[in-house]
Amino acid sequence: MKTYMAKTEAVERKWYVVDASGVPLGRLASKVAAILRGKNKPTFTPNVDTGDYVIVVNCDKVALTGKKLTDKYYRYHTGYIGGLKEVAYKKMIEEKSDLAVYEAVRGMLPKNSLGRDMIKKLKVFKGAEHTHAAQKPEELKLF
Repeated sequence: MKTYMAKTEAVERKWYVVDASGVPLGRLASKVAAILRGKNKPTFTPNVDTGDYVIVVNCDKVALTGKKLTDKYYRYHTGYIGGLKEVAYKKMIEEKSDLAVYEAVRGMLPKNSLGRDMIKKLKVFKGAEHTHAAQKPEELKLF
């Protein structure tokens, strides 16, 4: 019996909409990352991008459990000497909640060219409206 190996050009991609209101950030990110990778499909192949497109709406209503709002920081480096910056997640959720969701999902994808291709299929929106109605996305219940 032969093992099935998916090819990039033969992958059939679907569009999903995920509502992030009230869902913990880490649980949302892990489920979305699995769909972006294609782990929900029987044709999953580790070295091929077999994942689907995911639209995350209401990311400004995402939840953080425990004391993460005050104790957790998003850190990045500007590239200059001494350029390490920190932003508390409380401020980040208020101002750039789409970036918080995007970075959480990106951290759960492979750290190579395959992961960079997968993250391009993630679309994040602050409100309940999105611009991808023409793709006819399906509603996806995570919990």
